[in-house]
Amino acid sequence: MVGQNIMKKNKKQLVTLGHSPDADDAFMFYAITNNIVSSDNFEFEHVIKDIQSLNNMAIEKQLDTTAVSAHAYLTIQDDYRIMDCGASMGDGYGPIVVSKKFLSSTKNIKIGIPGKLTSAFLLLQLYCDDAEFVEYDFDSLFSALDNDDIDAALIIHEGQITYEELGYKILIDIPKLWANECEYPIPLGLNVVRRSFSIQEQQEISQLIKSSINYALSNIDLALDYSMKFGRGVSRDIAKEFVLMYVNSDTVDINFRGIYGLEFFYTKALKKNLISKMPNLDIIETK
Repeated sequence: MVGQNIMKKNKKQLVTLGHSPDADDAFMFYAITNNIVSSDNFEFEHVIKDIQSLNNMAIEKQLDTTAVSAHAYLTIQDDYRIMDCGASMGDGYGPIVVSKKFLSSTKNIKIGIPGKLTSAFLLLQLYCDDAEFVEYDFDSLFSALDNDDIDAALIIHEGQITYEELGYKILIDIPKLWANECEYPIPLGLNVVRRSFSIQEQQEISQLIKSSINYALSNIDLALDYSMKFGRGVSRDIAKEFVLMYVNSDTVDINFRGIYGLEFFYTKALKKNLISKMPNLDIIETK
């Protein structure tokens, strides 16, 4: 059953590894997927779901290690620790709200969102509190917008790059609003691991993932060849631009930039009563 903490298979412990069906995650895990980075102690079973589904699975403790939204970490912190690698940080870029036509205000409009537990939605709430928010699967947002089921859409992934050529207009530039207040990157996604593993096991799993990320960044074309199948039909240039936006030095090591970004994010949300308390940023350190 997916999500059992540890199962024996060929004398290795089987670890469920959750990640999204997106080019940046595929790029990060290329080396693990292809057994370039491996372990004598663990093997990974990939669970590929959209981020909202991964958030929900983590809440139900169905995954051993997974990507989650920074927003969702508030709910799962008692059961999972943050890895110092694998984080998605938006440094001057990130989720945006787009519309088909110019809108002078967000008051009472319908904005489609890719899930209430996503960091993108919590970010949007920091800067918009007068709209109606409607949940959609991420892949359905543009269709809902085109069909006039919603007035605007909160866009993550490649749409942050391609929205103009697709004919949409930016309504809320969240990265610009963030940059006016904070010099550190926007925290979007985190990689976490179950606390039920021993400290030594947590560190080894984290180190394997960090090694996979480092391998991809040292072999960009190879890892990009693999991740292109997750690129939703975009060109190689767009896929590469998107991947390297979210897989970079901040992904290898969250360091002080990522931590300060997280602290700003949660503090601002707390002040606006969007969250009830600050989380404990319990981070596993690897080499």
